[in-house]
Amino acid sequence: QLVEQMRYNMLYRWFVGLSLDDAVWDATTFTKNRQRFIDGAVTGRLLDAVVDQARQRRLLSEQHFCVDGTLIDAWASMGSYRRQDDDDEPPSSPPNFKGETRRSDTHECKTDPDARLYKKAPGQPSRLCYIGHVLTDNRHALVVDAETTQASGTAEVDAALTMLDRRPGKRRLTVGADKGYDQHRFVTGARQANVTPHVAQHTHRRRSAVDGRTTRHAGHAKSINARHRVETPFGWGKYARPLKQTMLRGLDRVAAQARLVFASYNLVRMAALEAA
Repeated sequence: QLVEQMRYNMLYRWFVGLSLDDAVWDATTFTKNRQRFIDGAVTGRLLDAVVDQARQRRLLSEQHFCVDGTLIDAWASMGSYRRQDDDDEPPSSPPNFKGETRRSDTHECKTDPDARLYKKAPGQPSRLCYIGHVLTDNRHALVVDAETTQASGTAEVDAALTMLDRRPGKRRLTVGADKGYDQHRFVTGARQANVTPHVAQHTHRRRSAVDGRTTRHAGHAKSINARHRVETPFGWGKYARPLKQTMLRGLDRVAAQARLVFASYNLVRMAALEAA
């Protein structure tokens, strides 16, 4: 549809830099360019450039952040999730796994091998998905860093520590997070990165990893109160957009698509803030 528009729409031609006499490229060029973007990490540099624009316009909080993750449904059906040694055609209906132990080292998704079967909470169905992670500032909920990983029980903590380690400078930061991050590994790793973990305490039948050294300060309550803002880019990216269920296969492609969505969210958000 884009190629068809460029054949007669002068505005489209102007936007992509084509004159009235230039030939329009073939639609397969977009497919090849997408792989070039992935190989060259173009979407990551684009997100960094948008964040730099927000920083120059003083729309970012350079000290207080929030971190969270969300599930991104894979472009695969449950019928394609079978044992690794099963090379037969996929069944017409989802397989029955009752009484069978499913592990990533014995089962895999034949359609998208990078997708993992994951259950978000007890009582919810297992889904073939990825996990998208973001680090947002507390002032305007702009995405300052993003990461996409395979779905696992440790992915959120691993991605959060990776994004915190990438923050520039040596200034002490704070990061708000929900109860899922109330783990000694995250709290210890954040403090080693010169980050104060303002994590919601999980005290149900266990002891919280966050003690009075953190909770007695007023900043902890402020971070907990601002933590809901990290859901804003997820909601924006899932409403009629590809973060609800991707149409791409492979971790690299899904990660590039997620960064592109978050960069677009930042641009829309920045335009709204400056208009206000």
